Amino acid sequence: MEQRFLPTMSPGLVRVADAAQRNRGRLLSLAHHIDVEALKRAYHRIRGNAAVGVDGVTKQEYGENLEENLRDLHGRLKTMRYHHQPIRRVYIDKEGGKKRPIGVSCIEDKVVQDSLRELLQAIYEQDFLPCSYGFRPGRSAHDALRALDKAAHYGGASWVLEADIVSCFDRIDRKKLVELLQRRCADKSLLRLIGKCLHVGILEDGGIVSPETGTTQGSTLSPLLANVYLHYVLDQWFEDEVKAKLQGKATLIRYADDFIIAFGRKEDAERVHEWLVSRLGEWGLELHPEKTRLVDFRRPPSDQGGGKGPGTFDFLGFTVLWSRSRQGKWYLATHTRVSRFRRTRKAIHAWCKTHRHLPIETQHAALVRRIQGHFNYFDVRGNIRRVRLLVREVERSWHKWLNRRSQRSTMSWKRFKDLLRVRPLPVPKSQTVLWGSAL
Repeated sequence: MEQRFLPTMSPGLVRVADAAQRNRGRLLSLAHHIDVEALKRAYHRIRGNAAVGVDGVTKQEYGENLEENLRDLHGRLKTMRYHHQPIRRVYIDKEGGKKRPIGVSCIEDKVVQDSLRELLQAIYEQDFLPCSYGFRPGRSAHDALRALDKAAHYGGASWVLEADIVSCFDRIDRKKLVELLQRRCADKSLLRLIGKCLHVGILEDGGIVSPETGTTQGSTLSPLLANVYLHYVLDQWFEDEVKAKLQGKATLIRYADDFIIAFGRKEDAERVHEWLVSRLGEWGLELHPEKTRLVDFRRPPSDQGGGKGPGTFDFLGFTVLWSRSRQGKWYLATHTRVSRFRRTRKAIHAWCKTHRHLPIETQHAALVRRIQGHFNYFDVRGNIRRVRLLVREVERSWHKWLNRRSQRSTMSWKRFKDLLRVRPLPVPKSQTVLWGSAL
């Protein structure tokens, strides 16, 4: 198997990755790699405007005596006197009007979490399978969509199982997770430190709650731990046990807890659906009965009328479907998911309203960053209408709130168009081809 090293890895972590590649069993003596330099690297990876934890200390304040603070932290880690402080819980908006709980750790705890993530990543990048794309270096959601396109164009995605795990991060069985980690990590000091990051109280409504399951969303360590859990529970099980029992092609594509399985045959898809419910249940996880469905995704014949195929499904913020090109050929199109588009439009509208009194150049620069960020992800083949529509929505919102920021003067549409000529908004680069050609 190819060794997976990162160009930014320290020499010590390169040795860890090399040992993990050569030795497929348990690794000893790992905790010493979390030294002052590793803690310093973790500190510098924290965003400058990162939210503060229960102690109220910002990154800048912690960094005023960085060397002293990190040496003190390292000393407490070595002598096992380090204690993870409670996590401050906040909620962010989710689709359907729901709220997603996010845990905000103190800066020092973020440093420890990310040091652990860096070390564990060096080990598990040697184990993770190609079907896993989320929160991995050098891999992205676009890579997952390319894999789907390849399966679709070569007959392996006639039927797609669109799966949704209910509250995956919150339901991970911590005891079983540690047992899985012990398959590769024999260093008790490291496992003890991971346990301190797992078994931590959460400050909410003035009190401390201590959940017995799950990994805290918002921690840089949690996605990697979830990847480890799902590597054994789903990826390896599917590759080693399931595929050998199927009659046709099957492809698992997973991005963190969001995954689909593409099949060449319907009967294979139906059998795996049943097995999957049982398999996840054994590990404390559950498929959402309403959001998990089998989709007929057979590519339409070349002589079929209409502009799209029989079925669609949602994956990674896109709605995926077969669509006709201008030449009349079928290709895999990806449209911005309607709910994601509405959420983005609503957020930009709210931003224009809240910040309408800022200088024009400041507003323009901020809107350009937001639009360009949207383009970087959604400006893909088959989605040109949706990204252009977003720009028009931004123009409408910006004009509306510029027009309302003063009672003495108005911003007519003509004046606004003159403004756009001086400070234009980004234009999508037509149909960027990220995946396969039309067939």
